[in-house]
Amino acid sequence: MTELSQFLSILYRNKFVLIFVPLITVVAAYFLVKSLPDQYKAQGSIATGLVDKTEQGLMSTGTEQDFEISRKFDNIIQMMSQKKVLDQVSYQLLLHDLKAAEKDDFAEPSKTLQALDQNAKNQAAAVLTQKYKTQQELSPAVPFEKKLLDILDDMQYDAESIQKKLTIFRLSNSDFINIEFEARDPEMAAFVINTLSDDFIKMYAFRLANNYNKTINFLAEFLEQKRLALRVQMNGLRDYKIRNRVLNLDEQAKSLYGQMAEFELRREVAKKDVIAYGVAIKNIENKFNANDRKYFESAVSTINQNIVATKQRLRAVNEAYVKSNFDPKYKASLDSIQTKLSAQIDESTDRYLYNPLSVKENLVSQKLTMEVEKDLAANSLATIEAEMKALNNRFDGLVPNEAKVQEFETAIDIASKEYMEALQKYNDARLQSSFPATLKVAEKALPGTIQPSKKIVLIILSGVISFAFCLFILFILYFLDSSIRFPQQLANATDRPVLGFVNHVGGGFRISELQNENTQESKIEIFRNLIRSIRFELDSEFPDPKIIAVTSLHEGSGKTLLTLSLAWAFSKINKRVLIIDGNFNAGDITKLNSGSKFLEDYLNRGEATPLSTANGSISILANKGGDVSLYELADETKIKSALTSLKGQYDTILIDADSLVSMNKAKEWITFSDAVISVFESGRSISYEDRSKIEYLKSLNGKMAGWVLTGAQDLLKQTGKVSKYVTE
Repeated sequence: MTELSQFLSILYRNKFVLIFVPLITVVAAYFLVKSLPDQYKAQGSIATGLVDKTEQGLMSTGTEQDFEISRKFDNIIQMMSQKKVLDQVSYQLLLHDLKAAEKDDFAEPSKTLQALDQNAKNQAAAVLTQKYKTQQELSPAVPFEKKLLDILDDMQYDAESIQKKLTIFRLSNSDFINIEFEARDPEMAAFVINTLSDDFIKMYAFRLANNYNKTINFLAEFLEQKRLALRVQMNGLRDYKIRNRVLNLDEQAKSLYGQMAEFELRREVAKKDVIAYGVAIKNIENKFNANDRKYFESAVSTINQNIVATKQRLRAVNEAYVKSNFDPKYKASLDSIQTKLSAQIDESTDRYLYNPLSVKENLVSQKLTMEVEKDLAANSLATIEAEMKALNNRFDGLVPNEAKVQEFETAIDIASKEYMEALQKYNDARLQSSFPATLKVAEKALPGTIQPSKKIVLIILSGVISFAFCLFILFILYFLDSSIRFPQQLANATDRPVLGFVNHVGGGFRISELQNENTQESKIEIFRNLIRSIRFELDSEFPDPKIIAVTSLHEGSGKTLLTLSLAWAFSKINKRVLIIDGNFNAGDITKLNSGSKFLEDYLNRGEATPLSTANGSISILANKGGDVSLYELADETKIKSALTSLKGQYDTILIDADSLVSMNKAKEWITFSDAVISVFESGRSISYEDRSKIEYLKSLNGKMAGWVLTGAQDLLKQTGKVSKYVTE
């Protein structure tokens, strides 16, 4: 028997519960939902402008990501579902009923509202109007406002009741938010949707405009701060240039670089000329002897003085020319002096009296010219060096100015960028505030249409739920139930085989009904067949003659009935059967057979007590009762001798022993038996105390024939011996 089949058996036993409980629930649900009012549903929609940006015109920005659009829709839907928004609808509903005629009320007035007089109703209307305009909640701390809250709750006008029947969702991937509402009145369904749409659009527009104003004000202040910061840096640069006489550092640096490069070139040329003229003059002087030089110097001494004076003038003009950065106005004077110097040199050449024998006139002229050029180059070199030093000093003075100016320019550049970014954000905010993506009612709600009745669905659900609940309860009972009802369970729990089971036959069952083979009662016929099956298992395993002790874990488990039934079954196969009533405390067999011989007499007189030994006969040894045990009637040798004698007379001896509650009394009978049958009543569970009794039976080894399950409620197809872990 599998777990599933066991559970199905429990369901079958409780079939009336599974039938009548859902049936009663369905009937009760019918009467409960019969008076439910019809429901009307209305719907409307709001255009958000988040997807369809045609109204924004040139201000529509690029395409937004889908998740950003979904997030904005979710925010709007959550805002519409807020208690603050739904409270506005609640106030409008109650105001409608207070101002409208009684026949136009959306709902039946609550008892509290009916108890208000006209003045109180006017006060209620004034309070609700004030709360509606200021978008405030009613306070439970104020008694009159607490009364209004109770009225809203009783008439299901409160925010929580509205939210239960309100459905707000985005229609597919469109630009629209759909609003649905169910109400008992068609006009109320449309009123709630239209009021919610209008109030929310107003609140959303106010919130949007307020946010835009805050943003613009903040950006205006931020823009002014950046403008002032830029002006401070620009004024600082201007003041620094004025203070340090800085016009244009780049142009000044370029001019100084050019002058320094030109002076550098002229210095190199002058150096080269000084060296070249010096070498040339020395070479010419080497060509004259001492007498020639004396003659020459005496002849031209006057003209040389004039040449020296002209050279000095030429040196002075040359210095001025270099210091003026080669100003062209000095160039004419310089050329005039050089022309005069050349004329003086030519004059000295014409006048000089030279040795007629000498032919060195040209050398003298060249020498004089070279000396003039050398002096001029040397004079220019010194002047150039001085000017270059002055230029370097001026250039060094530009470096700190350049660093400070660059610092100002960098700060101005950063401040300018920040100012332009702030200006751009300010302009964007101003433009967006001029073309906001506002919400609009796309479709106003019309009076609601009646919805299909849910009464049938509720009735069916009540039956299904009650049926499922019964199944759940039965499963829990089955899961928590540790009682044993099937042979397989008993075999698994005790680790010993089960010889079979007998069905429950009722409290009025008599052994004579079992013996009456003409009865047609089905439970009796089944009982006979099950007893025959147990008899077969015992006969197959234990040959005749045999002594079988029948015991149980508890009193009242049906071992007496089993003993009598087995005796009948063995007698039906023409065996001599003896029943010994070994239960001294409760001799049920003795009570049923008042004329039987007593066990005590047989033990005392032995074979002197006559018993029937015919084939197919059943003999009984009763007991006189009392608080005694087998060993108290006779010693072991005498008992063994008596039982050996009885085994010679009978094929099967059945002993109805005490239950294992009286462990010592049952053990004494088990000691002299060839096989032991333990009876277990169906529906009992194995307790902790039963474990020691089961261990004792298991210690009997081969003497323990097995268990018999009595009082089984479920009739099984399988009969016969069942071992542990065997399944169908």
